[in-house]
Amino acid sequence: MLIWAVCLFGLVMAAPNGFYTRVENHNDAVQAIENGEDTPSQQELKAQWPDYLPSSLVNLGLDLRGGAHLLAEVEVEQVYEARMDATWVEIRQLLRPERAVIGGIRQQPSPADEVRVKIGNPENMAQALQLVRTLARPVQSLSGVGANDIDISANGDTITVSLSDAEKTATDERTMQQSLEIVRRRIDEVGTREPTIQRQGRDRILIQVPGIGSAAELKAIIGTTARLTFNPVVRIASDASAEPGVGNIIVPSIDGTGQFYILEKAPVVSGEDLVDAQPSFDQNGGPAVSFRFNTSGARIFGDYTAENIGSPFAIVLDNEVVSAPNIRDHIPGGSGIISGNFTLEESTNLAVLLRAGALPAELTFLEERTIGPELGQDSIDAGKVATMVAFIAVLVFMALSYGLFGIFANIALIINVGLIFGLLSMIGATLTLPGIAGIVLTVGMAVDANVLVFERIREELKNAKGPARAIELGYEKALSAIIDANITTFITAVILFAMGSGPVRGFAITLGLGIMTSVFTAIYVTRLLVVMWFERKRPKTIEV
Repeated sequence: MLIWAVCLFGLVMAAPNGFYTRVENHNDAVQAIENGEDTPSQQELKAQWPDYLPSSLVNLGLDLRGGAHLLAEVEVEQVYEARMDATWVEIRQLLRPERAVIGGIRQQPSPADEVRVKIGNPENMAQALQLVRTLARPVQSLSGVGANDIDISANGDTITVSLSDAEKTATDERTMQQSLEIVRRRIDEVGTREPTIQRQGRDRILIQVPGIGSAAELKAIIGTTARLTFNPVVRIASDASAEPGVGNIIVPSIDGTGQFYILEKAPVVSGEDLVDAQPSFDQNGGPAVSFRFNTSGARIFGDYTAENIGSPFAIVLDNEVVSAPNIRDHIPGGSGIISGNFTLEESTNLAVLLRAGALPAELTFLEERTIGPELGQDSIDAGKVATMVAFIAVLVFMALSYGLFGIFANIALIINVGLIFGLLSMIGATLTLPGIAGIVLTVGMAVDANVLVFERIREELKNAKGPARAIELGYEKALSAIIDANITTFITAVILFAMGSGPVRGFAITLGLGIMTSVFTAIYVTRLLVVMWFERKRPKTIEV
């Protein structure tokens, strides 16, 4: 009864895949209703599949469903530059009170991963270095144990602070992990199904999203850095050739008027301090985005606005000034609104990007492909044909070779394929074209255990054993060979899954699950059928 219960449960879990479109529409409608879109059309789609039945489906991969493929490179050098900008602010605050001793301090031009500071009294360089060295911190990673995050040196009247090699390695790792997480959050916000997002090499990310319209649409979702900062305005310039000065940047206005703003490079607060962003409307009824800072960001934002009433303050999004209003009053509470020449769709997308968080660095797209669903349908059709041909050939072979016992093996084989789809549906696995190949391979391998058992039973019958004893010994003596053969193949599937990526993993998943279900059906289901038949018929002799 337990064996039949397991088989029935697996086949019930696999059943929704036989009504794929109806169940998929039902699931999408349920999700939409949970998100507040409770309309008659959604209720109609929801009613296409009963709620009391399982509704888990095998997800179709990019090569079957169609979708978008991107390979992006993370510009990690931008993170070094942002880190050095923040370090310059710390150095300035640290050395200002000591001007009487070390003289004036000025930032000098430097590479992205360095900051150079010139002091007025080089004869007191030792005191300046002693102060700056207090900024060094241990590297926060296992690979950088014992190393500091910055290297500090002096040459004449200039102090050079640069990122250490250990800190660069740790920064690269943090940047990649953060980029992966933010890309995943942005795609999840849009509600796409089963994306593949994984790291490739040192600084690249592979992104595959089934079911999305085009690679351009995917780039629009994830390609925007969505870096939001609030910077003090130094002055307004008429063109991009104006000299901003050391420690400042020149940024164009987003409205296309040709106006440029010279801003302090170090922001007061940034999008990293945001806890929420929602599409809304400004006082004129135009689309806008309302935002809210965390406790730390709200305090800094409130203190700055209190101390700088009457000064202009720029809201910068991806190196473009959205607006630069004058601070009219103290803004406590850490909330505000970003207004500009947005459409409703743009304000909604901007809110999604800000909620998901800013990418730590810009993504450069090295490869992009849009795969049409027609190609995927061809693959599915070809996979169906291949599976059916293999399936029928194996069924015919087993029936001709082993007679009634072969028919028992065929029944177990049909149950086996159903159990594979039941398991794939339960774990929410993604089926790819190599995954279909794994199922076809499993169909061939599934009867291997039965062949071993039936041949062993033949041997025992030749040794003048009775039918009951021959069946018992056949299963007992073939068991070790069955277990050994399948364990070695399962180890291969595990290694493919652990070391491979994308389609290789799809093959490993179906192969691994197929091994488990084929061993179960061969050892338990086929034997159960044989025993049930034998106890009813009680034959004096048997033909295998």
